Amino acid sequence: MNDNFSLDLEGLPKELKLILEIIKIENDKKLHLKIIEQLFDVDWNHFLELAIHHRLYPLLYSKIKMIDQKILPKFVVQNIFQEYKKNTFQMLHLSAVMEEVSKIFAENEIRLLVLKGPVLAADLYGNLSLRTCRDLDILVPMNELDNVDKLLVSIGYKQEDYFQIETVLNDWKWRHHHISYFHPQKGVKLEIHWRLNPGPGKEPSFNELWERKRISSLTTQPVYYLGREDLFFFLVTHGARHGWSRIRWLVDVHELVQQKMDWIKVRKVMKEYQYLHLGGQVLILSSELLETPISKEMKALNLGKIPKDIVQKTIFYFEHMVNLHTEPLPESVSRYHDRYLLSLKTNRQKLLYYISVLYPSITDVKTIKLPKYLYFLYFPLRPILLVMRKR
Repeated sequence: MNDNFSLDLEGLPKELKLILEIIKIENDKKLHLKIIEQLFDVDWNHFLELAIHHRLYPLLYSKIKMIDQKILPKFVVQNIFQEYKKNTFQMLHLSAVMEEVSKIFAENEIRLLVLKGPVLAADLYGNLSLRTCRDLDILVPMNELDNVDKLLVSIGYKQEDYFQIETVLNDWKWRHHHISYFHPQKGVKLEIHWRLNPGPGKEPSFNELWERKRISSLTTQPVYYLGREDLFFFLVTHGARHGWSRIRWLVDVHELVQQKMDWIKVRKVMKEYQYLHLGGQVLILSSELLETPISKEMKALNLGKIPKDIVQKTIFYFEHMVNLHTEPLPESVSRYHDRYLLSLKTNRQKLLYYISVLYPSITDVKTIKLPKYLYFLYFPLRPILLVMRKR
């Protein structure tokens, strides 16, 4: 898109480059020579592994149907179709649960915004089956968390997290941003968010997001989700925080920016909360990897001023097929990710981050137990406790 942002993609696996070429197909008449050239000497097992890791197999299957399937090994097509079919049933199931939860919350006068899931698949891809989803992410006002907990427990959900019990000076309110619930019979996980991203940091309030909400046409019961500009903010901050390690998140942005967007509003929101550079990062990445068309309006995000290194650093996650949900993370990946996250922060965000590091955590309580009336002593003790644990 710009000579200043010619990314080094030499380290990308051949199989990933092939996947990217296939998902860029618009119709069967546009079977690029690049695809033909890349079909030789492909590790097809790794191809399937990458398609599943990046959650691209539903979209990949829709593209494979457009071309002569004989150019791909039969077992590859069959495997992708099986994953596609399982995902379709999963998305239908999640849609029913999403509608049910929305109805129950409305009856109890609790506002909610669905962040991802089936509504996102329908909105961005026009087809429920073209995007994967493992659970439902729901945003609620922070002051409703106790009511939400009681309501979900009453209908069979069980809380999976523990930090509300194990906390120091209510740090969970900003240190975390969601809590998980699971329904054993339905086999569905709900993530209840009170922030879009973990703190510390500024972001739009729930009331602001609610004022700009949209209503999904996917269900008969009203289901509310983010306005386009707020959805861009959420997808960008979420994807950047995870190093864009799943290309599906990048494809989401690719699809969103081709809808009608108010880029002046986008720029205002991204600038106000100090994420303007991350908006530029994703547009450059999407342009380079997915050939996303960049309009004049999009350039309001000051794409020419985005440091090249914060864009190039994400390529590491593609080259090494990084899964940030692996526990424990390999030491080298963990160190790289920590440095990457720090490089994304503005000076103000770095200051807030360093202050947060000095804020007591439940780990300090487990290191040295003090009675609650002496919890304030964890502030001066925090640096000492950090050094103790490091040693």
